[in-house]
Parts: sequence; structure tokens; C-alpha cells
Amino acid sequence: MATVNDSSDDKATDQNRAIHVTYDLDASREKVWKALTEPKLVEQWLFPNDITPEVGRHFTFRTTPAPGFDGLINCEVKEVEAPRRLVYTWQTGPLDTVVNWSLESTDSGSTRLKLSHEGFRPEDDGIYNLLAGGWRDRSGALLKELVASM
Repeated sequence: MATVNDSSDDKATDQNRAIHVTYDLDASREKVWKALTEPKLVEQWLFPNDITPEVGRHFTFRTTPAPGFDGLINCEVKEVEAPRRLVYTWQTGPLDTVVNWSLESTDSGSTRLKLSHEGFRPEDDGIYNLLAGGWRDRSGALLKELVASM
């Protein structure tokens, strides 16, 4: 079972905002790590990609283009501590943010996966709202299904 505990910073301020979501997943930390770092698995719950979990590696998420958006999200891996932590940039158009994943094993053998997507400026309000909803709802449900099937 996956639960999503949302603590998104929903107030508009003059400072950058972040999306914070916690997923409680009935899968080992190693399985969840694979779901975050293996391109074919990431594609099943997020977007087609060419991720390689090595510091300094550049990779791209690809999705459907929309007006003002070419469908590409350019990323660079900043930190890797397998199977505990993954950090990468998330850049598209004027958006320049950072995605932090942390994985904690629980006493029951499941995994608490914490997402922090940081660096949203006040002028990024539309994409912030879109991504906050996506991380909370769509991605969480698809990730839960994926790790359950592994």
C-alpha cells in the first residue's frame, strides 16, 4: 500500500517554494531504488528517459510538448548514495529546480520514499501547481503499482 503525505508549501511568497511528498511503499528499498534509477522502470511511472545514476551524468525526461514547452526536461545527477539518496536538477525553459529523493527502510520491510522538489520561484506558479498535483496523485499511484509488480 502507498500513502501520500503531502506537505507542499502552498503559500505564494517572495521566496522559492518546494513540493514535499512522502510515499509509503510496500516494497524493499532496493526495489524502490531500481524504480527511481532504471530507465525502463522510470518510464513506467514518470516519463521516457535515459537516466544513469552517476554524479555528473546528464539525462533527459521526454513527454508530450505543449504550447511554450518542447516536452524535454533536462537533468544532471548531483548526488547518488545507493539505495538511500538521489538528487538531480530538473530544468526546462526558465524553470531551474532540484529533485531530491530519500529512501528509508521501515521495520516492516517497506520503504518510506520522500520527495522534495525545490527551487520554484513565484513566477513558476503554474508549473508548480501542475507538478505538485502530478507528484501527489499520478506519480504516486503509478509508482505504487510498479513496485508492487516487481
